[in-house]
Amino acid sequence: MAQTLRDQQLPFPILIGDIGGTNARFSIIVDESGETVSFPNVVNKDFATIDEAIRVSVLQAASHKPRSLILALAGPIKGDEVPLTNFPWIVRPKVLMAELGFAEVLLLNDFEAQALAAATLEPSDRHPLGSLSEAPLGSRVVLGPGTGLGVAGLVRARDMWFPVPGEGGHVDVGPRTARDHQIWPHLTPVRDTHAKLGRISAEELLSGRGLMNIYRALCKAEGNRTPAYDDPAEVSTSGIAGADALAGEALSLFATYLGRVAGDLALIFMAKGGVFLAGGISPKILPALQSGEFREAFEDKAPHQAVLHGIPTFVVTHPQAALHGLAAYALAPSDFGLATEGRHWR
Repeated sequence: MAQTLRDQQLPFPILIGDIGGTNARFSIIVDESGETVSFPNVVNKDFATIDEAIRVSVLQAASHKPRSLILALAGPIKGDEVPLTNFPWIVRPKVLMAELGFAEVLLLNDFEAQALAAATLEPSDRHPLGSLSEAPLGSRVVLGPGTGLGVAGLVRARDMWFPVPGEGGHVDVGPRTARDHQIWPHLTPVRDTHAKLGRISAEELLSGRGLMNIYRALCKAEGNRTPAYDDPAEVSTSGIAGADALAGEALSLFATYLGRVAGDLALIFMAKGGVFLAGGISPKILPALQSGEFREAFEDKAPHQAVLHGIPTFVVTHPQAALHGLAAYALAPSDFGLATEGRHWR
């Protein structure tokens, strides 16, 4: 049986960290009461190593010396040296213990932490898309359009939550409508990997660069027009404001494709507890996600439209959702069936 921490709480104080490709976010959970001390966001490029970032930005500023460390990292956790996917830091738990004084270190996938958050967020931390506002006590899915597309499942069984990390952002997405078929040929050469793999993955559409891929493909389909924008934030801002027709269509298609993929994952997990859109993009394009295309595409899964119609969808609005999830686990590990074999050092 896989080792778990279900019946063992890490010693307090516990330092928790959400380590992204650009920023790192830290908090210390002081004790069982849940008292938390937060720290300013760390800009990764300001530090040569994660060890230095923790030492300077947290330990030297903290009045409580943490005994345990839980980090959420982008990418798989394997071995005693774990590189970040999109930043040149390497996490070495044994070194962190030896040099920074931690008694125990636990490493999780970043969307595992988002799944933990989806299990425990308050209604005020999520915005419903569509008419369903309740989140039943059932299995859930988390998608996170951002720098890439993170995906995780959350299975409800035996009165526990089981987070299921994966690489669902790399599933295939194909054209369905006549408009899709017009723009799909212009998506194919966007990255060299497309020519090699012969496919379009969800991440190539449902991320910051994905929105740009859609917009540029639309420009090519409309007579090879010169793109007016070079940044996804410009496309989304212009599209929401109605200032540019192609930017607006790109945003509409983004919402549609996100709905399709979210609906597929909801069926795979039978996520009657809801689908949660995390990451940095979804809250910023909330008007586009509320306009109807997302839910229409989400439910358009014949012969199971009725099943999808009964599954709620939400945008996560909590500004530190991953830290929220890590804290929920740190305070009540018995609520989660979290396998820690190969990821827990002590």
